[in-house]
Amino acid sequence: MDIVQTILLALIQGITEFLPISSSAHLILPSQVLGWPDQGLAFDVAVHLGTLIAVVAYFRKDIALLMVAWFGQLSGRAADEHTRLAWFIIIATIPAGLAGLLFKDFIEINLRSSMVIAVTTLVFGLLLWFADAKNEGAKTLVQLTLAAAVIIGCAQALALIPGTSRSGITITAALLLGFSRQDAARFSFLMSIPIIVLSAGLMSLELLGADSVDWTALIIGTVVSAASAYACIYFFLAFINRLGMLPFVIYRLILGCILLFISFA
Repeated sequence: MDIVQTILLALIQGITEFLPISSSAHLILPSQVLGWPDQGLAFDVAVHLGTLIAVVAYFRKDIALLMVAWFGQLSGRAADEHTRLAWFIIIATIPAGLAGLLFKDFIEINLRSSMVIAVTTLVFGLLLWFADAKNEGAKTLVQLTLAAAVIIGCAQALALIPGTSRSGITITAALLLGFSRQDAARFSFLMSIPIIVLSAGLMSLELLGADSVDWTALIIGTVVSAASAYACIYFFLAFINRLGMLPFVIYRLILGCILLFISFA
């Protein structure tokens, strides 16, 4: 990849990782429309590392509270709201982790076509619109229950299907359960941390023994994806209550139609 391709692909990953618009739907466009080569596994690891750095940096205070509370309970201290939230994040990660182990190969072989991505982009975009339209935004993360965490975690497992959008489907599930847009997004972003760690870890294992690595592209990809992802999280949380989900729904519908056109062209 040249420098322009590297920066653009890193920007796509950084921005789309946390917006409810599907990173896989966007990453297919450069290869399908512009004929760019696949970015490769090493670059995927680099941009995932960048998004991990961004979300950890943004939520560093929350993460510190959660870790202190969680380890404190393990050492005998009484549980509090931070302990419960830490456990719920762990529990919500399990369905996606299991689904990834069981169905990764099937999904890679059968569900990575532009047609599948187009359909899931459209269908889950409409579901996001429905959830946001029906949402009353009364619940906060303090009211999160084990059952709700499991439901949102199962929704996250659906994001293994390309075009679904991990943040989109988890925010959709949280909105349907009555959580506010702000809290739905915060839980979705906090849930992304263990998932990104697991994903990057598995990809790193596959990289063992690789012959050559373009370190310049990897460093640029990590830095650009981290900066763009951090900005994305900041502005999304700052404006989500005013904007709602409709702009993202409209964008998904347009993108899905473009991908359908590409599929039939």
